[in-house]
Amino acid sequence: MAPILDTTKDIILFDGVCNFCNGFINYIITHDQANRFCFAPLDSKTALQLGKVHRVNFIKLNSIIVARNNKFLTQSNAVAYILKNLNVWWAPLINVGYLVPGFIRNWLYKAFANNRYALFGQTDSCMLPTEHIRSKFLV
Repeated sequence: MAPILDTTKDIILFDGVCNFCNGFINYIITHDQANRFCFAPLDSKTALQLGKVHRVNFIKLNSIIVARNNKFLTQSNAVAYILKNLNVWWAPLINVGYLVPGFIRNWLYKAFANNRYALFGQTDSCMLPTEHIRSKFLV
């Protein structure tokens, strides 16, 4: 595992027991050829440490979070930022999504987030990263 706070990369905090979230993290890992992101589950020491420093309870946010330069992106802004920075041909199309007002994008995000377990299920524990990607995960 990587050190607790790797501030040279953007840190993605995610729901480690959500099947959809784990799939999304695997997608990011596959397409993060610039090695821009590292990852930590919401219930990890990293998330707890960031939460204490910034006085935020990340688990209550019910969102994927990108910690970037001591600022946090949540909900649709976090997803758009991540997708925009992946090495996929359609990444520039994410800019079109910004034409939709944030309150609408976040309403759609919340509707999906509140139903993700019902739609995709959940596991009893966080995924175990393979040896190949273990360095991308923070403890």
